[in-house]
Formats: sequence, structure tokens, C-alpha cells
Amino acid sequence: MKKLLLTASVAFLMFSCQKDNVNEDQSSKVSAHRGCASHAVLEQQLKDNPQLASRMADIENFTNEAIKAGRLVNGKIEIPVVVNVLYRTTAENISLAQIQSQIDVLNKDFNATNSDYNQVPALFSGVKANVGISFVLDQVIRKSTTKSSWGTADAMKNSKKGGIAATSPTTKLNMWVCTIGGGILGYAQFPGGAASTDGVAIDSKYFGLSGSANAPYNLGRTATHEVGHWMNLRHIWGDATCGSDLVADTPVHNTANYGKPAYPHYSTCTGTPVEMTMNYMDYTDDDAMYMFSAGQKSRVDAIFVSGGARNSFAQP
Repeated sequence: MKKLLLTASVAFLMFSCQKDNVNEDQSSKVSAHRGCASHAVLEQQLKDNPQLASRMADIENFTNEAIKAGRLVNGKIEIPVVVNVLYRTTAENISLAQIQSQIDVLNKDFNATNSDYNQVPALFSGVKANVGISFVLDQVIRKSTTKSSWGTADAMKNSKKGGIAATSPTTKLNMWVCTIGGGILGYAQFPGGAASTDGVAIDSKYFGLSGSANAPYNLGRTATHEVGHWMNLRHIWGDATCGSDLVADTPVHNTANYGKPAYPHYSTCTGTPVEMTMNYMDYTDDDAMYMFSAGQKSRVDAIFVSGGARNSFAQP
């Protein structure tokens, strides 16, 4: 199961695959497959800002050293969440109850109290992890709009483009809830990006316990996946065939998995390991993902320690 960690320079070669961003005005419909644009957004940000690669390389080096040295966070981190709702229709103007249901899902998934946590197969039981980070709803900001979809160019985060500017992004996790379009369920900004665009965007159809009409993405796991990215976790297949997610205890995956893969699902990568398809950082259906690994927890912890990219969130 163990994978070698790539060096920061090699890791950034993974971002060379090209994928266009979604245009702001594309129409929206229920997606047949999970679509996360975080990697594509990162690629565009790296093109637009040559200094970002250096900042992210520094974060990666710090993360590796923090894990080696065991300088990880003690105690409980509670993250205030600002939910920015941009709506054109009544359905997009989601209720406070639906918003709170998403906060509840995050608290369960990041604290291993989700009801399906006990489904983790015996093969992975030794590495399943309680990340141990809590979330509290701090504020809901609503804004009516005429836009039918927002795309992945961060327009929803820009008040000059009709969006809502981030609130205290160095101490509060901002979530933008709106119709994204293009089959994209959500996307996140990795540590190291600009504060003005920091946070995650989730399509309103897939935010919280959104109802059977939006199955199989109606259990709030899109936000769990995207917040994982915001906490420096990569897709489990490393966004490359048999790629690395920079975590030692997750098996090498061929590529993304969709739907509900039968267990055991074997990789055809070197060693033919059983893939951890139930990991939150894969692309499976909401009811088929239910665990983080200990290695992923270590990566998350490392960004909150003194000197870490999100240490400001660990302050009283």
C-alpha cells in the first residue's frame, strides 16, 4: 500500500495536463459523474501566477518536514464557516436547514462519526482516521443574481462580477453555493492561493442533504471532498494514471472511480493493489465514500501547525 512521496518539483509536473475551465454561462443539469474542477482551477492559477508554484512547493516541503518531525496540531481546531448563497431561482436559495445539514455532515466526516465509517474494509481498518477538525456555521450571506451559472473562474467570489467577496478568509472558511454549470459539482482552492479567492464553491444541488432528486450526490460528500482539497489533499489517483496523491498509506489508483465500485477493486498499477475507492478523495457516489486515511490526516494537520499555510485557523 505504501507509496513513495514525490518531491515538490516532481509533484508539480502532475499539473501539466490541460483542461479548460468552465465558461460562466454554461447551463446546468444533474451530473452523471462526479465532477470536481479543483485540479483544473489550480492549473489555470499556476498559469496566471508564476509565483504560485513556488509558494505551493514551499508548502509541500514544509508539510513533508512537519510530518517527519511529528510537529502536528494538538487539540481541537474549530473552523468558522461563512456560506455565501448566490441564487436566481427559489431552489438555488437553499434553506438554513439545508446549510446546517452540510455543516453537520462535515463534522461527522472529519471526526469519523459518520454512520458508514464502520463499513471500512478490514484491509484499510488500520489506516482509517479521525481527522479531528470541527466546523461551526458563522454566517450566511445571500445575494440575488440574474446569472444562470457561474463557471470555475471564481466570478462568484468577486463582487464586481456580481458575486460575494470573501469574508475574513484567513480565519474563516468561505463556501460559495451557486449553480456552477458544466457538470461541475464543486471546486476548491488549495493552500497557497490568493486570500480573496480562498475557499470552496459547491453547486447548490449538491450542498448538504439536498434530497433524492439530486442523488447520488445528495449526502453532502461533495463539500467533504472539496474541503479536503482546501486542507491540501489531492485526488487519490494523483490526477495522473497511476499517479501519487503524496500520501504514503493510500494505494496507487489507475484513475478516478465512479459510482459504487464492488470491493475489492484492483488497480492495474504496479503491485495491483486494492484501491481505496471509499476514500473521500476519489470520485465515487456520496454513499460509497466514507473515510480519510492516517496519512491524509497527517497532511491536513501539517497545514495548521506554526508556520503552516493555514495556521491562522488554529489560533484562539
